[in-house]
Amino acid sequence: MTAWADRGPLSGVVGRTVEHEQVSGLLRSAPLVTLTGAAGVGKSVLARAVLEEHTARHGGTVLRIACWDGLTEGGLTDGLLRAAGLPDAARRFTARALARRSAHPCVGRPARGSSGGGCSPTDDPAEADEVVAALAAHCRRHRATVLLDDCDPMLGECAQLVRRLLRADPELRIVATARRALGLAEERVFGLTTLPVTLGEGIAGPAVELLAARTGPAAPELLVAVCQALEGSPLAIALAAHQLDRLSLPQLAAEVGADGALFYSGPAVSVRHTSLYAAHAAGYALCSPVDRRVWARLSVLPGDFDPWLAGCVCTSSDVPAGAVDGALERLRTASVIDCVRDAGGPRHGTEAMLPPRYRLARAARDFGRTQLREAGEEAAALRRFRQACAALAAEAQIAWQGPNQQVAVRLVEDEQHNLDAALTHPPQDADDALGALEIAVSLWFHWAACGFRHEGRAHLDRLLLLSREGTALRARALWLAGHLAAQENALGTAERLLDQAWTAAVMHADADGLARIAHAHGVVALYREDTGAAVAALEEAAGHRSQDPWFGPGPAHSWALLAIALAPIDAEGARAAARSAWAGRHSDGDFWLYSTVLYAEAMIERAHGEPAAALRACRKALAAKKVVGDPLFIAGARNLLAGLRRAVRGGAPVPDLGEGAPWWQRGGNGATRGQRFFSRLRAGF
Repeated sequence: MTAWADRGPLSGVVGRTVEHEQVSGLLRSAPLVTLTGAAGVGKSVLARAVLEEHTARHGGTVLRIACWDGLTEGGLTDGLLRAAGLPDAARRFTARALARRSAHPCVGRPARGSSGGGCSPTDDPAEADEVVAALAAHCRRHRATVLLDDCDPMLGECAQLVRRLLRADPELRIVATARRALGLAEERVFGLTTLPVTLGEGIAGPAVELLAARTGPAAPELLVAVCQALEGSPLAIALAAHQLDRLSLPQLAAEVGADGALFYSGPAVSVRHTSLYAAHAAGYALCSPVDRRVWARLSVLPGDFDPWLAGCVCTSSDVPAGAVDGALERLRTASVIDCVRDAGGPRHGTEAMLPPRYRLARAARDFGRTQLREAGEEAAALRRFRQACAALAAEAQIAWQGPNQQVAVRLVEDEQHNLDAALTHPPQDADDALGALEIAVSLWFHWAACGFRHEGRAHLDRLLLLSREGTALRARALWLAGHLAAQENALGTAERLLDQAWTAAVMHADADGLARIAHAHGVVALYREDTGAAVAALEEAAGHRSQDPWFGPGPAHSWALLAIALAPIDAEGARAAARSAWAGRHSDGDFWLYSTVLYAEAMIERAHGEPAAALRACRKALAAKKVVGDPLFIAGARNLLAGLRRAVRGGAPVPDLGEGAPWWQRGGNGATRGQRFFSRLRAGF
């Protein structure tokens, strides 16, 4: 029979078959197995299920002590001896002796001759060894396995007790559960994670299985939606299921998706597990003041992050910059944050090492946000977050004009969730609104060159309404909004925005801005198939000598578009423009420019040269464009490629450039001139 120290054994565990087998295997081969993981992940439930099966197969008992549930005089040792059923007198004697022996040197009775407050070594080591020997003998006699459950508030005492027990009986089996490891040499640590929500397309995962076991038959999509919002946390799922007494499943899915389940409550064996808030509050109470502040401030980050971003958000007068890395490691060890990527090899295209990336689970993030609000620090943390994202966007903009544009693309991809949050969270004041606008403007290449035009326009349209008039930043934003509108073939909107941008550029004497506006007018004219106006506008833009090489397409790209505009009517002029475009490049790693020049060469060869040469240039252009993504030109390259393949392979005549869909539209049936170009991820590029 199992000697549980609380309300008896638990029922079976849902969705933990693999983990159950792995922990059972460790228990057969190691004297100490510690299950670690975040609050509410099910460490205690799995440990008890494993030990139930172990005792059912091999006989014996389990001595469980719950370290977090409040212990009587004698503490940890007294609880263990009480679970063992030793006589009262012996229990009192051994409890006092071993508790004093295993406690912190400054905890316990005062030293002899002192007034109380001092620290001194206490008790005879032989007395403590006698206690350990008695416990070990009892466990050996009854084939008992020790379960130290929820060790966190007494981690040091648990480690010392385990060390002495294993020294007395190396064959003893001990299982511990905690948010961090005990740190002993004999220890085998098993990290428990949340339950997967799905196992593939249309296949429900263990998290859905757990919820369905509590709800009964239900719409699978609603079960999946709830479990995804709760990130597969077993405790969160159990507490959410209790809310079905007052909510329907569709209502629960909507409420959980919007507000989370931090304050949902339900029956539980321990007070800590009656709500997610209580579970995280217990761990929060064990953190140092610095770690608490870092935890709370990290809650403004919507997804994964690296140490640099964490430092920007968390550093203040009461959290030195040098303390943040240590706090991150302690919070990771305590299972508050997850390490989603270890520090690795060099970043693509650079010699810099990839930093680790961390993530705060939703429940821990929601709890931290409540602490941040109660401390009155939420506004300051959000402002620091937006400033850090502005620095990230500026870094990406500079990298885009550097030797490898893939570095910029991957930087934005890594930080996409953070940048989106910084762009969409309502600004606190006019300065904060300018900070958000600065992010949107710095990411011009992401919107204009990498295929995210629609998203960029949405951000700019909203932020321009919030920004102050008369700033140079607003002038750039107006140009970018007009340029994106032109690329999306919203020509009336584009001209209106470009007119406003022109007025602002003149007011600021911004010659670069005027050249960028001319470039955008060239795009508008190309959409209107007005070759003369396109050539005039692009020649004006290409003839400008840029003073700011870090922002906007620049003269080289104007030359490239000019080559495209001239390709049907002037082969020599188009070739000269293409040569000028490549000669004016910032670096050999400008894939955006390189692919555009190759596309221009393909159009020139198609109209005035050999189809085979045009086919080779078009293939190279398409490959280069896919490196950074650009659905506008990828669509044109694919249209051109299809016609050239028919001409080269089948001997069909090369169609005139004026036939079929224009170069800026997608190929295939149903292509319309006003069709929008969506993000490359959704478009399948």
